[in-house]
Amino acid sequence: MMTDRSAPAQALALTGALLATWDALHPLFDQWAQGSRDAANKGACGHHLVYRDGMPVGEEAAGDDRTGEPTMSATRLGWISAARHVASYTAGQLTGTVLLTRVLGYRVPASALLAGAGINGLTHLVIDKRQPLLWLAARAGKSGYVEHCTVVRRLDEDGTARVEKSGPGTAAFELDQALHRAIGAFAAITTTWLTIRSMKKGCTR
Repeated sequence: MMTDRSAPAQALALTGALLATWDALHPLFDQWAQGSRDAANKGACGHHLVYRDGMPVGEEAAGDDRTGEPTMSATRLGWISAARHVASYTAGQLTGTVLLTRVLGYRVPASALLAGAGINGLTHLVIDKRQPLLWLAARAGKSGYVEHCTVVRRLDEDGTARVEKSGPGTAAFELDQALHRAIGAFAAITTTWLTIRSMKKGCTR
């Protein structure tokens, strides 16, 4: 039976375990488990039509006949790609959390697990769409940081450097990761609070 004195210790232990697990698994499911096309297209935005691989309609390579291939707006492709990434990310995070808590002897209620996963998943979806992230960065006075810290990964056919403002090595990527981790802390506290509350209710019955 859990006493009032043991509640803070259990809360701290569970919060620490969740934070450590989510922080350790974050790069695995945010990078390794993410599909290449989803990584490239999740930030797509605009009313122009694109193919499923992100190629804009009308910009096909010479001799590349794509007649009959499905098309959609860039914004729709972006949301689909981001949602698919977040689905695999959330599934991996939930699996890791269940394994950890069971091994440590915790019976975390499904509602508490889903609450934490929901907070992480929904915010991850919005942040990875990039436009909300850049809007927030501008409001926080980080526009100069975003504009300054970019990368050049390739050159166009005419030798012009193609500047990329997103992805590893950029300020946008660092701000993205910082938000994910900060929100993860809030999600861990929420999951712990719901778990402890459920345990207290069980003790009073």
